[in-house]
Amino acid sequence: MTDFVWSERRSNTVLNRPKDLRSPWQRDRARILHSAAFRRLQSKTQILGIGQNDFYRTRLTHSLEAAQIGTGLVNQLKSKLSPEQQLLLPDHSLIEALCLAHDIGHPPFGHGGETALNYKMLHAGGFEGNGQTLRIVAKLEPYTLNHGMDLSRRTLLGLLKYPVLQPDLTHISVAEINPLSLNAWKPAKAIFADDADILDWILAPLTSSDREMFQQTDVFACSPYLKSRFKSLDASIMELADDIAYGVHDLEDAIVLGNISPTQWLQHTTETFTKLPAEFHTILHNITQNLFSDLHHLRKEAIGYLVNLLICSVQLTTSLPQASSPLIRFNAALPEPEQALLNCLKQVVYNCVISRPDIQQSRFRSQNMLMSLFDAFASDPERLLPANTQVRWQKAAPQLKLRVICDYISGMTDDYAEHMYQRLFAAQWR
Repeated sequence: MTDFVWSERRSNTVLNRPKDLRSPWQRDRARILHSAAFRRLQSKTQILGIGQNDFYRTRLTHSLEAAQIGTGLVNQLKSKLSPEQQLLLPDHSLIEALCLAHDIGHPPFGHGGETALNYKMLHAGGFEGNGQTLRIVAKLEPYTLNHGMDLSRRTLLGLLKYPVLQPDLTHISVAEINPLSLNAWKPAKAIFADDADILDWILAPLTSSDREMFQQTDVFACSPYLKSRFKSLDASIMELADDIAYGVHDLEDAIVLGNISPTQWLQHTTETFTKLPAEFHTILHNITQNLFSDLHHLRKEAIGYLVNLLICSVQLTTSLPQASSPLIRFNAALPEPEQALLNCLKQVVYNCVISRPDIQQSRFRSQNMLMSLFDAFASDPERLLPANTQVRWQKAAPQLKLRVICDYISGMTDDYAEHMYQRLFAAQWR
């Protein structure tokens, strides 16, 4: 795919960089790698909290691994496609850029922090990590005056996991006092309505019928929230790389740290594994033995085998057969058995690690900490916000002032949020 429209930048400016031979995607990757938002991932929670151990993965190391898996997926797809179809695939610089940037919109404390900020922003446009990623790369990161990192259009399209706008939820009642439980306030999977101009620019090359198909949504029966049904080819590769990194590499962390026992592993995998085709049974039996071996190199071999098994099975599917643009007509996906295996691995991590009482207690604490920070800054922004954020707050339209506060808090690392909470609320500051 070499169509010039997808390599355009919103600023429509060309930098004077003599002898710069980089492609647009190489430049995008460089802008992401050198951004403050990317560096902050080193101190943001992946699953276990920052500082609890020096072994496990952070958002930064997770993103680096996702980028490596993403290039592997592209290589596998290329080996299975005709020369004409190969031209549709993102090159390595583009898929690396997407995987490196896919989590930079996550707030401190992972999905718990995301839910807390969504609750506080429910009447001001909501909050969702992927929507914040778009804000950072297209508005907030100070690479340019008005367009953030000013990434190429195809890069922005690839970062859109949910290419639709948030619904208006101002009719939903919100308590004046912060609720202790936030289970009911998970965010809609969508882009902020404040950023509709960015979304319109990204999707401008699509025909009206393509855009209508691409932006179909599902509404969850249990809540008034929605989730988009489709994503672009590049976004599907990025999301698959993300899922494999989460399902396999975070599983490795959990096993090494003793959070998953052989008994728990069998309890949560046996039913799924027995339903897989017969050729998987011996492979998975050997992987199980090696995962819990006292010999570290055998565990590494098992983890590598799982990653390779999933990457090598990737295939090109048709997600929107009627679409004229190949960037939204096709997606990358795993065959049913491999997808069932990956889903099972993710559930093991969720059931044995994320759902543990000590992890949920930590999430409970961090959620309420972020809500308290939000209330503090919203109560007296011209006194408490840092100087540069005060300027943004003062210039913002009245309906966008809370968004400025949300941008500031969501950009914090876990450590910085803890430090700020102690500064504002601790009984004694030392």
